[in-house]
Amino acid sequence: MASSLTCTGVIWALLSLLCAAASCVGFFMPYWLLGTQMDKPVSFGTFRRCSYPVRDEERQATVMLEQCGRYASFHGIPSLEWRICTVVTGVGCGLLLLVALTALMGCCISDLISRTIGRVAGGIQFVGGLLIGSGCALYPLGWDSEEVQQTCNNSSDQFQLGSCQIGWAYYCTGAGAAAAMLLCTWLSCFAGKKQKQYPY
Repeated sequence: MASSLTCTGVIWALLSLLCAAASCVGFFMPYWLLGTQMDKPVSFGTFRRCSYPVRDEERQATVMLEQCGRYASFHGIPSLEWRICTVVTGVGCGLLLLVALTALMGCCISDLISRTIGRVAGGIQFVGGLLIGSGCALYPLGWDSEEVQQTCNNSSDQFQLGSCQIGWAYYCTGAGAAAAMLLCTWLSCFAGKKQKQYPY
């Protein structure tokens, strides 16, 4: 099977897939912020949440429903910063995934990725990583929302966690973006083979 990638290009393709997978999994998982409410563990993502209070009409009390789910609507996301973070990070993950799949196809299809296309793909990865990094930087601005404060013992504020802590999904998303920006962008410069010169 012919490949349009150099040996470095194959490493780039595999690393691109790994970075995209890490960022996408981290983005989708609701474990960016961890805390407790009513003695139950609560966690938040940008657009998902685990464990939330509901009114139990039989007992006439508020109880914690221990389930994970998306917010009912885009405007249901607790803060404007988290809405922007959701869009920006989602677009960044989409770009990383697009380049990773294209790079993998380059392993099997000859003449798909030239030196120039490899460098353009690296540029797209840099932009994708930058968008995800921007989303991760915006996320702490939403820690002053009412929902987060209830979970963090009413002591959280922008860039102040209070009694909460940052979860593994936040680190996973950020690490995938950082590796894409630094390693993948650099490797992409050497990924494509030189195009053959056809005599006319």
